[in-house]
Amino acid sequence: MAELLAARDAVTGADMVELRLDGVGDVSVRAALNGRSLPVIATCRPTWEGGKFDGDENRRRSLLIEALDAGAEHVDVEWRAGFADVIARDPRRIVLSSHDFQGVPADLASRATEMRQAGAGMIKIAITATRLSDALPLLPIASEGHAVVIAMGDAGLPTRLLASRFGSPWTYAGSAVAPGQIPASRMLEEFRFRTVGAGTAIYGVVGNHVMHSMSPVMHNAAFEAAGLDAVYVPLRAADVEDFLAFADAMHVEGASVTIPFKLDALRAASYADALTRAVGAANTLRRSDVQGFLDPLEAVYPGSLKGARAAVLGAGGAARAVTVALASRGAHVTVHARRREQADEVAAGCGAQPGAWPPPPGSWDLLVNSTPLGGPSARDETPLPFGPFDGRLVYDLTYGDTETPLLRDARSAGCLTLDGLPMLVAQAERQFEWWTGRKPAPGVMKAAAYRGSGADPVGPRTARV
Repeated sequence: MAELLAARDAVTGADMVELRLDGVGDVSVRAALNGRSLPVIATCRPTWEGGKFDGDENRRRSLLIEALDAGAEHVDVEWRAGFADVIARDPRRIVLSSHDFQGVPADLASRATEMRQAGAGMIKIAITATRLSDALPLLPIASEGHAVVIAMGDAGLPTRLLASRFGSPWTYAGSAVAPGQIPASRMLEEFRFRTVGAGTAIYGVVGNHVMHSMSPVMHNAAFEAAGLDAVYVPLRAADVEDFLAFADAMHVEGASVTIPFKLDALRAASYADALTRAVGAANTLRRSDVQGFLDPLEAVYPGSLKGARAAVLGAGGAARAVTVALASRGAHVTVHARRREQADEVAAGCGAQPGAWPPPPGSWDLLVNSTPLGGPSARDETPLPFGPFDGRLVYDLTYGDTETPLLRDARSAGCLTLDGLPMLVAQAERQFEWWTGRKPAPGVMKAAAYRGSGADPVGPRTARV
């Protein structure tokens, strides 16, 4: 008890203290609570849930009840314990917890639902991550509110450092009391934990041995000095695909790449400069403009792009970016140009297939126009004056104050339509953030773009007949 009280009173920087009563031989609940200067979570973790208490369960139940009666702000009760009477005593102060030290339980979603049905004021779910993406199933659980979610292990560290982004009302710090846990002082000073919010830009270092990298110290110091709302965290990935899945879900803006992923990072990149190609490895990644193309498309496309048949019209730089973007989502892409050799070149360089001009009937689900026809200098022209429009959606990268003939004909044939203004807005928002380190005010760029173009933001841009 003397050691517990000394540790409790030595805590600095935290908002609450978890008092681990398990493993204390001369435990006194009231002594543990008396004289506290911070709110506490009283926990008596049994050995079967990763703790140190190996005594009688009735004795443990009585300790938890005593903690409630003595005024502990929160009392942690294990979901598997079945202590319904303890929960019922004061549900709002109960943290109903579940810990899996083996991995991600197959019943994670249903477990969370069942835990909520117990009526506790808060649930806590901790899983063990061996991959960055193991933490992603925790996002929808936390989004429902009143849930602390943690992925234990080095790969799960982002769930602690980015707790607010995962939706947790609090998280846990300490000197490796649990796998992947780091001291509160490091969370607060190195990672500026209290400044991380919904708009914070996320960067990181990706590799197998990143937990002691100096990169977070340097980058976070630079962010702070520049007054930027950004954070840089260790991202211990299993492979590049694991990182990309996490980066996409968490909207990671950029990353430093270290061994053993530099070669795979280059292969996964949508674009690389000539020097990087010559070196044959990439040590820095950033989210590219192809995402500006995908964001508005994925918001309206009926279903998944994976497996969709996509026909890209044109053979310029926009066609290349669009082809790469669609291929990254698993679409089957064909490139169509009036000059077949140009289509061959784009397709060969972007992992697609060349197609005939015009695309034959019944050959596409998604059609993207990346030609200049329909643009400012050729607004009344169309690349497909005779169709056919028998697919699902037509995306015209041009934009203006009127609907293009391509979109008008596609809409009349019953297709969903989308023009290029949402893509322009999405790209501009990303460029602003990259240049300034700050997200633009929500809706400002979109409103300005629609005002400038004279277009109707709720007109026939995404319409079904």
